[in-house]
Amino acid sequence: MTRPLPAWMDPLLARLGTARSEDFTPLHTPTSGGRQSAVLVLLGEEPDVGPDVLVLQRAATLRNHAGQPAFPGGASDPEDADATATALREANEEVGLDPATVTVLAELPKLWIPVSDFVVTPVLGWWHRPHPVHPREPAEVAHVARLPVAELVDPENRMRVRHPSGWTGPAFSARGMLVWGFTAGVLATLLEMGGWARPWHRDRIIDLPPTDATPAPSAGTDSADEMADR
Repeated sequence: MTRPLPAWMDPLLARLGTARSEDFTPLHTPTSGGRQSAVLVLLGEEPDVGPDVLVLQRAATLRNHAGQPAFPGGASDPEDADATATALREANEEVGLDPATVTVLAELPKLWIPVSDFVVTPVLGWWHRPHPVHPREPAEVAHVARLPVAELVDPENRMRVRHPSGWTGPAFSARGMLVWGFTAGVLATLLEMGGWARPWHRDRIIDLPPTDATPAPSAGTDSADEMADR
């Protein structure tokens, strides 16, 4: 049975009507070129928990970005009709998500990741008929979780992370995951737009362990680099 859109989503949907790429990143998205890709930002709701968002964690054995949380998503295939088709296909391939259980709400502004030249379209969806999901390729995806919005906005779970390159960006700690980079940047903006964000200590900064990637100072870094390896 399809569930109607919950009232808590109304402020976010109203705000998205005027959303621009500048709301998510200071980088200008090129009008042409770039490697097209998409991610699925899937909002759901659980009894006694409230709103949540679906996030996967990459396998620890991956060559790049091992163990990092991310939205389901990846590079567009030639047969994909649009960004929505890419996001839903990738979510099905990665975690077994049934596209028929998702109500697509909006394609958010395209975000450019200069380090990989990916142009990423976040696709916002409502999980109107949730079902169990799991890693379909354990060599690539180690874990799938629904992160409660209440935990993401808890000031104790918010911080900024500093990459060895000097790049600093937003981060969240929830359900044993440290969410940063592209994923955290998009989440932080959507939480503000939805009116869910709470004041937090922006001077709380932690260091990331060294990686072989140098992120750009934008909303997206980790997801785009991982897509470049596909």
